[in-house]
Amino acid sequence: MKKFLSIVFLGLIITSNSMSYEEANYEVVKKNEVYEIRKYSDRLAIETDISNEGNSFRKLFNYISGNNDKNEEIKMTTPVTQMQKKGNMTMQFYLPSRFNKENIPSPSNPDVKILNIKGGYYAVIRYSGRASDKNFIKHKSILENELKKDNMIILSPPIKATYDGPFTLPMNRRNEAMFEINIKNKGEI
Repeated sequence: MKKFLSIVFLGLIITSNSMSYEEANYEVVKKNEVYEIRKYSDRLAIETDISNEGNSFRKLFNYISGNNDKNEEIKMTTPVTQMQKKGNMTMQFYLPSRFNKENIPSPSNPDVKILNIKGGYYAVIRYSGRASDKNFIKHKSILENELKKDNMIILSPPIKATYDGPFTLPMNRRNEAMFEINIKNKGEI
């Protein structure tokens, strides 16, 4: 039994680490020992309010699994993001770059919305471990304090970004806390 569990565990590690998902397109424009500044391109996403995290994830996952007007399956991308908007927590999946406003399937579930996220500059701190609220708040606070020390203007609420599935070992997980920022003088970067 012990050998069987070891083989299953190893299979989960290999599977979770070998899956390759398209990632939101960005360019690192500045990096220091604590955080990096990325310039993101415009991107399409689907979004739903978080009433209960599993339920929200399921609504978005159902959309990419074919619960849309074209019954089209869409490949998963990374990261999955969460942020507060107008007093509500929201969850977003970015859509693959092959989609644009003309060819994107409409959601069948009225709780799922399509949105275009304008490109911009984001300050990002990367961390491993569980994607718990406690871990996120710790790293969000570190990033926020560093940005204030560097006189950066924060434009958005904090964004929680997760890249790995639940079968990835916590020490191998990629999580990020990010803020959209204003780059006053692009020559500064």
